[in-house]
Amino acid sequence: MTMADSNTARKILAIGLGSMGYGMARSAVRGGHMVWGQDVNAAQVSRFAEEGGATEPVPHGDLEAVVVTVLNAAQTEEVLFGPDGVVPRMRAGAAVMSCATVPPDFARAMATRCGEHDVLYLDAPISGGAAKAAEGRLSIMASGEPAAFSALRPVLDSLAETVFELGDAAGTGSAMKAVNQLLAGVHIAAMAEALTFGITQGVAPQDFLDVISKCAGTSWMLENRAPHVVTGDYTPLSSVNIWPKDLGIVLDIARASNFGAPLTAAALQQFVAAAGMGLGQEDDAAVAKVYARNAGLRLPGED
Repeated sequence: MTMADSNTARKILAIGLGSMGYGMARSAVRGGHMVWGQDVNAAQVSRFAEEGGATEPVPHGDLEAVVVTVLNAAQTEEVLFGPDGVVPRMRAGAAVMSCATVPPDFARAMATRCGEHDVLYLDAPISGGAAKAAEGRLSIMASGEPAAFSALRPVLDSLAETVFELGDAAGTGSAMKAVNQLLAGVHIAAMAEALTFGITQGVAPQDFLDVISKCAGTSWMLENRAPHVVTGDYTPLSSVNIWPKDLGIVLDIARASNFGAPLTAAALQQFVAAAGMGLGQEDDAAVAKVYARNAGLRLPGED
């Protein structure tokens, strides 16, 4: 993370203070920026103000950047252009950094609408998880006109370890995020399938983790999510409910391109099944419970 000096410090509105957005807002504060927090959860807004967030009314006309880290396209459009949308109240030359996983066509549409208000738009999906968000060490897959990158550079420096600059038009960043989410979702489901398959063969979950994490079958998702199953702790860092949305976006893009994505479809069904079991608010590693239920297995921590 780079500390902003007096010439690069920005007035930022952080919209969305969930597990990712809160850490990002805190990282921006540590980076020397003046940051206001906005969320439907008033307790999160109060907590953020107590931990360094600005407390006075949001000066919409003086904002230099708005960082949007909400759930989906509908929420993004609402906070930007809804009845209380921020874009019409922003000054010319200010910039929106949009971080939700959305379809590329939606990102392009938002860029066009922002441009009608002389507001810059950076299509900037994020990856790295809540821990890296809190450390200012995210990976950001960004695309947008050069002026948007320039306006947001001090903000990006505070939030990211790596910024991938993927072109001068919105949409490419979201396309790359879809590729990442395809792999990530499939890898979580594959981890759950392999771990529970191992249990049927007498392989203890801890042994599975110890061995496979050092073998060719490992993945970042396996090493990050399998410990949740091993300890029986499904406190959500990234919830099951994220994946029907994100993998649904992948399949929507694939259908529009006449591209078959059978592995994505199979993984999606497992997350849909997990949500149907009432596990939607649990950590996404809880998709292992779908396999365990179908095989008559008990996972660690289950009575």
